[in-house]
Amino acid sequence: MKGADAVLRKQLWIGGSWREAKAYEELRSPYSGELLAEIALAGAEETQDAIAAAHAARQAMRAMPSHERAAILERVASALNARRDEAARLIAAEAAKPLKYALAEVDRTVQTYKFSAEEAKRIHGETIALDAAPGGEGRLAYTKREPLGVIGAITPFNFPMNLVAHKVGPAIAAGNTVVLKPAEQTPLSALFIGELFHEAGLPAGALNIVTGHGHVAGEAIVTDERVAKLTFTGSPEVGKSIRAKAGLKRVTLELGSNAALIVDKDVDVPRIIARCVMGAFSNQGQVCISLQRVYVHEALFEAFARQFVEFASRLKLGDPLDPDTDVSAMIAEKEARRALAWIEEAKAAGANVRLGGVIEGGMLKPTVVTDAGDTLQVSCKEIFAPVVVLHKVGSMEEAFQRVNDSRYGLQAGIYTNSLQMALRAADELQVGGVMINDIPTFRVDHMPYGGVKESGLGREGIRYAVEEMTELKLVVINRNE
Repeated sequence: MKGADAVLRKQLWIGGSWREAKAYEELRSPYSGELLAEIALAGAEETQDAIAAAHAARQAMRAMPSHERAAILERVASALNARRDEAARLIAAEAAKPLKYALAEVDRTVQTYKFSAEEAKRIHGETIALDAAPGGEGRLAYTKREPLGVIGAITPFNFPMNLVAHKVGPAIAAGNTVVLKPAEQTPLSALFIGELFHEAGLPAGALNIVTGHGHVAGEAIVTDERVAKLTFTGSPEVGKSIRAKAGLKRVTLELGSNAALIVDKDVDVPRIIARCVMGAFSNQGQVCISLQRVYVHEALFEAFARQFVEFASRLKLGDPLDPDTDVSAMIAEKEARRALAWIEEAKAAGANVRLGGVIEGGMLKPTVVTDAGDTLQVSCKEIFAPVVVLHKVGSMEEAFQRVNDSRYGLQAGIYTNSLQMALRAADELQVGGVMINDIPTFRVDHMPYGGVKESGLGREGIRYAVEEMTELKLVVINRNE
């Protein structure tokens, strides 16, 4: 910034045009504190106007041929790819995501919109043989999928571009309209995508973006009867509140996690260390499927712990815009302080901090904890920070039991050379996804993604999201008349 006169002011995007808000607040870099922009705060009135715009546009989107919806999504993907570096620097600035990971997020976002474009052409039903039942003779039946209407999308800060794509992409592909409330700390990425959709020819009102606070704008989206479905990524507490207020709306909730990895006694430890460290500390551990718990067979535990610490100690901390940075600041100082308090609690209870456990230069250093009890917060809650807890286990049975002894169940992983053990893990782990010979942090954007227990309801992944954003209609033709 060159001075106060150069401060960017971002308005609300409603009905295909920018709209002033009654109030604005400063958006600052989590890393440097630099003033990035002044962001509009949507009130209930502005949010209702955005819902009204989406509601008015729903017929135009419903009538749009699938090839036109696909073409719009393809143009968005192409435009984003052309502006890859600009988009990544925007993510790095507002989210403090290291540039290497921000670039990877942009690349994934391009793929997410491409998958959405492809799925727009694949929305179809099936024929049903009614004559399989007495009385069904002479009748032809088929199903078709129709858009629900207005989709309310509430997205988090940790993947401010790709998690927007996972909600907006399938919604547009299915012929719905969207009211998007991005995370307070990362609105610029969402507004950037809104501009790309406008330039790609999306009809006015099909995508509306209301920035601001969840208890105002988010509440208005959740409770408005014109919104047919809510899709939310965030904390279990907020997710439960949304579900309680949603009434008969459809709801997809991608909530918390405490992702675990099991390491069997026959594993080649040096081969997996780099992958495990990446899973634990990429984006400062602020990933729903960040590797937080590792259950290592006692025969390998010390070797694994030593090599893990050695590799993690070489990670570079610093400016997220530096291409060499591995770890930067968390999204807010209060979150770093909360994580540090959990670490101190574990130390007081007898746990050992083998690496990190301190805040330097405003950044929580990558932290490795051992000998922590399962009931300590670092072990049983979602820390959402660059902290990993290594646990020693005497058997795979113990590992399965301790992984499952959690309120969460998003994804889990296991490294093993035993096919039988891998298949047991697939059967016994109480999670939405089991990654065999990989970390639980693995995700590509067309796979079904979601959890059980307090990790949420429903599935993302473009085809699966499209199914949840459409209504199945049955048509029966009586050919006997």
